[in-house]
Amino acid sequence: MGEGRYRTGGAPAADSPADPARPTEPQRRYLARGLTEPGGKLPLFDGDGRQVARKTVEACRAHGWAESWCANPIKPDWLVCKLAPAGYRALGVEPKRDAAPPARRSR
Repeated sequence: MGEGRYRTGGAPAADSPADPARPTEPQRRYLARGLTEPGGKLPLFDGDGRQVARKTVEACRAHGWAESWCANPIKPDWLVCKLAPAGYRALGVEPKRDAAPPARRSR
């Protein structure tokens, strides 16, 4: 058997789904939705109307692909995030300029 045929410990191969430098498929879908939103805002709900899994949001934040954008006064436990520059790069897109959180309307 050739030595180069098998990996012995260490980090996963670059094409492995567990590669921390690349988003998993659910993370990629979540991040990609920010590409079409103003300021890179990431969704709270998926395309079927279900809340995006907190695990997905937290993992994207931990990798630096998403960052907190603004607080949600109605649901303070929900994380409102936007694409971070690293998130754009993880999707193979040039990062956009920073956007301010949406302005609060006064009545």
